[in-house]
Amino acid sequence: MMKFLKKYYAYASVFGLLLTGSFTYSMLKTFVLAETISTVATTSTSPNTATANQAAKTATVTDSSYKDDNISINLSESTVNSTQVYVADVTVSSSDYLKTAFAQNAFGTNVTAKTSETAKNNNAILAVNGDYYGANSTGYVIRNGVVYRDTVREDSSNGDLAIYKDGSFKIIYEDQISADQLVKDGVVNLLAFGPALVENGEIAVGTNEEVGQAMASNPRTAIGIIDANHYIIVVSDGRTSESKGLSLYQMAEVMKSYGVKTAYNLDGGGSSTLYFNSQVINKPTTGGNKISERAVSDIVYIGY
Repeated sequence: MMKFLKKYYAYASVFGLLLTGSFTYSMLKTFVLAETISTVATTSTSPNTATANQAAKTATVTDSSYKDDNISINLSESTVNSTQVYVADVTVSSSDYLKTAFAQNAFGTNVTAKTSETAKNNNAILAVNGDYYGANSTGYVIRNGVVYRDTVREDSSNGDLAIYKDGSFKIIYEDQISADQLVKDGVVNLLAFGPALVENGEIAVGTNEEVGQAMASNPRTAIGIIDANHYIIVVSDGRTSESKGLSLYQMAEVMKSYGVKTAYNLDGGGSSTLYFNSQVINKPTTGGNKISERAVSDIVYIGY
């Protein structure tokens, strides 16, 4: 009997170790270990580099503006609800200059980089963090007309921001249309965070609405469209004594004040970063209120 019990406990111990090891690996694979699924060529090796370099030579650039024949950017700062808010008013001659990029120019699990690093690697003039697709295992991922993930996200009630080839915006819902159909319809980039802040020129969120269990006052990143090839990008600081942070409704109010027709909430909190003219403009917070950039999966940017 004693011999049997010893064998039983030995097998049980081995099984327990295997189970623990399997669980630990699963957690590491989900949240820590980086795995590249596919790579994307960096724009620094594309024909657009010559165009970008030529534009930079002739551009008029100040600390708060950039202007060349195709791109016009004007930055402004203000204090709203005890929060530092940065606004980029962007006009482009073609929607081709509104772009997205993956961290390390690769789609995968836990593949991240700071917004400023990805921006520099892609010759961005202006950039903000994207939707951090890598924080989720479901949800459509469409970039530059390519479908990288086509599984409907678990909670698609927030809707996604579809950016079409002509630069127009539309809020879509993944449970109502396939990723392949979106591409067929002309969607070039799809951002899946949300919710929509403004639709048809009217605020689309309630005064107490939030993203999951997020705090009401947060750093935020949002993008909106005023008219054809005319965009507003807003980043707000938060979680510090200098800047409280905005609620979704307050961010929607900021967007509406600029006359946007559609505005969408991107990843926020420690991810919220505004990059312009080779430097980070705002004060991103990581790990509470520490002023530093968080590594994220992707960016939205203006460039060649």
